[in-house]
Amino acid sequence: MSSQSFEPLTLGVCSWSLQVTSIPELNRLLAELGVKATQIACGDPHHASWDEGDAMPQAALAADFAMTGAMLGFPGEDYTSPQIIKETGGFGPESLRAERIDRLKWALSRTKELGLTHLMLHAGFIPHPGDPGRPAFLDTLREAGRLAAEQGITLAFETGQEPADLLRQTLDELASPTLKVNFDPANMLLYDMGDPIRAVEILGPDIVSVHLKDARRPTTPGHWGEEVPLGQGEVDIPRFLDTLKAVGYAGPLMIEREVGDQAARIRDIGLGLDLVRDHLARTP
Repeated sequence: MSSQSFEPLTLGVCSWSLQVTSIPELNRLLAELGVKATQIACGDPHHASWDEGDAMPQAALAADFAMTGAMLGFPGEDYTSPQIIKETGGFGPESLRAERIDRLKWALSRTKELGLTHLMLHAGFIPHPGDPGRPAFLDTLREAGRLAAEQGITLAFETGQEPADLLRQTLDELASPTLKVNFDPANMLLYDMGDPIRAVEILGPDIVSVHLKDARRPTTPGHWGEEVPLGQGEVDIPRFLDTLKAVGYAGPLMIEREVGDQAARIRDIGLGLDLVRDHLARTP
């Protein structure tokens, strides 16, 4: 039941957060959580592979849930530490760019098979202006945007691996109508890349999707921060939601939880859904 028409601020859950391996299992858990919407993993090492294999899109389209977009992770990405993901993430590694553009082509095709128009991914650590690697990196992002445009798909780069000002400058420089933002406030804390509230104000016009996740900043430079259940970290979820509305965001809100076993994640996601529902019900 893919759909591109949603109520403003539709609540849902990222499929990989539920650690599911099949569409029926995803369907059942979403129903138990009382939500209809999901952002679905294309089917890759980091965001779940599907028992259905190449038949996954057909199974997903026949399910009871609605999909807001798809998510791509690249084989070889390693989140052991911030430094290692900087070396292995997204389009960062020069030697893997051609291979990852091919993987993007596959993901764009799968996104179309799912009847969707939005594909989320991590671009990788964006080089700063003046970095000799920046022109080639931006050329790769331009190519990604061109390929997406050919398929009628919007690519949304997930926040966190760079400060908001750098992402803003990069999007302005690329000036591509198909390159947008999937905003994850917790990532900005986990990577220690600035204030997520201010980042919403900077990136607001280009935010097309949101991962609702919470975290605390690292206490030791170069280490990860700590992901925590929604409402228990340093994002300030009520203020974050209010800021999204203030910049005019009306897209989906997808709860993401990437720590704990399946039972713990389902519990935390359920509490997060209650928190967000309560706040949205109390605010105009």
